[in-house]
Amino acid sequence: MIRRHIPLTLALILLASPALADDYLAFHSPSGNIQCAISTGDYAQVRCDMSALTPTYRTAPPDCEFDWGSSFAVDAGGPGYLGCVSDAVADPRGLELGYGKSITLGPFTCTSEKSGMECSNLGGHGFKLSKAKQRLF
Repeated sequence: MIRRHIPLTLALILLASPALADDYLAFHSPSGNIQCAISTGDYAQVRCDMSALTPTYRTAPPDCEFDWGSSFAVDAGGPGYLGCVSDAVADPRGLELGYGKSITLGPFTCTSEKSGMECSNLGGHGFKLSKAKQRLF
């Protein structure tokens, strides 16, 4: 995946237009506890990692040999799932998604609230994250 860092002005233009073939957008909650990235194209996915949380899920994903429990993802189709990751999506140049604001790129929408972050695909599947509880749907 080609990683592009999109300036705020360009990100706003992208949000108002159809997604390009291979877009990438990094963002985070105002607290910085939830770091996310949306990618479109062949590997369309939104993923959010949490720095601090009380884990809701206590069983590793099947065949997971990496870190799990604080990373959550949803692909363009299908339900949200617990990530098994060996990297992080945190990007210090990512956009701050203010409370009460949403961002849409390709088939994904994420909304930041004081109570946490919710991301979903066009099928209505995704995840809702807060420090106290995480939910996949």
